[in-house]
Amino acid sequence: MLDINLIRENPEKIRAALLKKVDELDFTKLLEWDRQRRELIVQADELKAKRNEVSAQVPTLKKEGRDITNLVEEMKVVGENIARLDTELREVENKVQEFMRELPNIPDEDVPVGGKENNEVVRAWGEKPSFDFEPKDHIELCESLGLIDYERAAKMSGAGYWCYTGDGALLEWALLNYFIEFHNNNGYKFILPPAVLTEESAYVSGHLPKFRDDLFWTQDNTCLNATAEMMMGNYHRDEILSGGDLPLKYYAFATSFRREAGSYRKEERGMIRGHQFNKVEMFQFTTPEKSGAALEEMISHAENLVEGLGLHFQISKLATRDCSAAMAKTYDIEVWIPSMGVYKEVSSASNARNYQARRGNVRFKNENGKNEFAHTLNASGLATSRIFPAIVEQFQQEDGSVIVPAVLRKWVGKDVIKNQK
Repeated sequence: MLDINLIRENPEKIRAALLKKVDELDFTKLLEWDRQRRELIVQADELKAKRNEVSAQVPTLKKEGRDITNLVEEMKVVGENIARLDTELREVENKVQEFMRELPNIPDEDVPVGGKENNEVVRAWGEKPSFDFEPKDHIELCESLGLIDYERAAKMSGAGYWCYTGDGALLEWALLNYFIEFHNNNGYKFILPPAVLTEESAYVSGHLPKFRDDLFWTQDNTCLNATAEMMMGNYHRDEILSGGDLPLKYYAFATSFRREAGSYRKEERGMIRGHQFNKVEMFQFTTPEKSGAALEEMISHAENLVEGLGLHFQISKLATRDCSAAMAKTYDIEVWIPSMGVYKEVSSASNARNYQARRGNVRFKNENGKNEFAHTLNASGLATSRIFPAIVEQFQQEDGSVIVPAVLRKWVGKDVIKNQK
């Protein structure tokens, strides 16, 4: 959530910044409601002060034997007016909150403006793999090597799901072990969060109200975790942290669930886009001063993980309309999928500034002893559902086998995955 003071003090500047993310925006009603809210607060506070003053006088007046009948009647009217003002205040505050909840975060000034076509490639690592044979896509490779069972998964759960089997299950688990070992060695604290969030938690993370239809909702009005970022953004909700303890660095594993509303593109078959996948998420709570450095660190960690696997990838700075609503800046680490001829995101590293912290009331006590909203940052480290296809496709051999990345071999138990038939 944005600070309404920013809008109150410079509405046109904030409007211009937010129009980089949205099509239309008018602060006229918001500013009028804000004016009414402040007037109602002043009126109610004046009446409450008067009531308190009279209440303090009543015992003395009674003791002196004075008639307080008129005073009691007057205070009854005052009480009724206070109740009326409080009701009006709640109504106008609800309007202000509803409007503010819909606003996205302000993009950083260096973020390119526009849709994904304006994303900027920052750098790339490695070379695109070339083959002197006809390469296969990951679906064919996974089926021929017995790594993934799509048919039985669809029978159990429907379209958009898959089962890891045999060496495929070992490869998936090896990736998770690799991620966990990496983050432990870099001083992040491991968290295994619950799989279900309350509506309030989904709001704090920025997934509500905009992305309600992308979430799986239960009959109890809770939703399944869509990313561990949602959980971790609420980890210190309504807490005041010590500035000296920041940054707090966490990583969390979660099986993530997404409806992925809308039609799938033809090339997004197999594991490229599904309803359930495994992901390790880095998350930091930090001070505004350390926010930029924290983002660079998390980008570096995600980059090093992909580089350690030996996969060709690139890093892109996302344009304003390709960034999530809650984020001020985002970089995507995108791995090359040969069969598709495109790069696919395996990690998004983002800085929400104080947007999520305001929603979750996460503050810290600064060096002056004052409470200040923290900054929150997240980065996938990593999601497996696209890393897995990239490994299979980039490291495939002419005989249909797949070379296992060296960093994973101690968990997979072999250097090459071959057809066992």
